Amino acid sequence: MFTYSYPHFNKGRILKTSMLEGLRDFPREYIELYYRGYADGILAGAEVEVFPDKLVVAPGMVLHKGRLYMLTEPMELGYQATGRVNVLKLRFTAEETVSDMTISHSELLLDEETTCTSGELELARFKLKEGARLRRDYQTFADLATEFNTLHVIHVPYAAEGAGTLSPVVMKDYAERLLRTGTSDPQDLVFAMMCLNEGTVARSVILHHIASRLGLEYREYDNAQIHRYLDRILANAARGAGRSGMPVGGPHRMIVD
Repeated sequence: MFTYSYPHFNKGRILKTSMLEGLRDFPREYIELYYRGYADGILAGAEVEVFPDKLVVAPGMVLHKGRLYMLTEPMELGYQATGRVNVLKLRFTAEETVSDMTISHSELLLDEETTCTSGELELARFKLKEGARLRRDYQTFADLATEFNTLHVIHVPYAAEGAGTLSPVVMKDYAERLLRTGTSDPQDLVFAMMCLNEGTVARSVILHHIASRLGLEYREYDNAQIHRYLDRILANAARGAGRSGMPVGGPHRMIVD
């Protein structure tokens, strides 16, 4: 049955173990219930800032194997130009019992292996040439995937119900550029407002938007493919094209007398 309990710490009353256990268990149980069915990934924060010789991960929360990991102070890691792909990862350690606590930590590392293991989570990736500057200012939506000297966040998994989804950085950038095209398509307007208002957008919603806007069959795509399709939608919207790339209003006929 559904229950509600609240311990009362009244003067003169015996402090019971069950009262302390209630305080201990409620936050954990709440989190496990609230995020039940969510895929692993970033929940909030954890943005990566770029400096000339180091990367700094902002405070945030990540979900890993149903458990919430919190970062309350920025973490930093040095980097160098190698000309090869470097993936900034969080690697989670095995649980250990220390005194009266069960603890699992995480550490930052740069790895040339682009695939994450079950104990790792990607935060960003880049390929930096020697003598170049690493940047995260994007001039166009396609620029998010520029191969060299650009911090990539396209592949970063964000926690969402059912399946991980794309970074709010990607979706908000797309939404702002879509609105700036002056599109009058109702679906474009609703989707853009959703991205700007909600931040994290469910993967299935993004896939339905792509399928409907480009006249494609609904199917699964990886993050890089999703980015390319969204960029195509932006190109269509910029030239006034509607679904399937046709001009808004559909095809036109010219009658010559």
